[in-house]
Amino acid sequence: VQLQASGGGLVQAGGSLRLSCAASGRTFSIYTMAWFRQAPGKEREFVASISRSGGNTYYTDSVKGRFTISRDNTKNTMYLQMNSLKPEDTAIYYCAADTDPRNSGGERRIIKYDYWGQGTLVTVSS
Repeated sequence: VQLQASGGGLVQAGGSLRLSCAASGRTFSIYTMAWFRQAPGKEREFVASISRSGGNTYYTDSVKGRFTISRDNTKNTMYLQMNSLKPEDTAIYYCAADTDPRNSGGERRIIKYDYWGQGTLVTVSS
């Protein structure tokens, strides 16, 4: 599968952005999907993930209540709605796909994800 992330940009603190991750190739609905991010000088970290059907979602604590992950399997696309953005949300955001059927949606380990998009830069100014 090929993943293409988009939607990043420059936004002021308190603003919103919606990221998209478009998938091509194999059937999108077989993948557990996730968003990760990597801030300058830091390691890549888990942000959110979603089960194959979209019925289960998981978030890192720092984004709970502000970010919403979703997917539209008819459009082969995953989204990340980001509200109340903070300067510490500044990072390159990557989408990822996991083919392991044992992953019910809550996998947070980078190594478990098989496919990655190229990343989209989100910059939040104070």
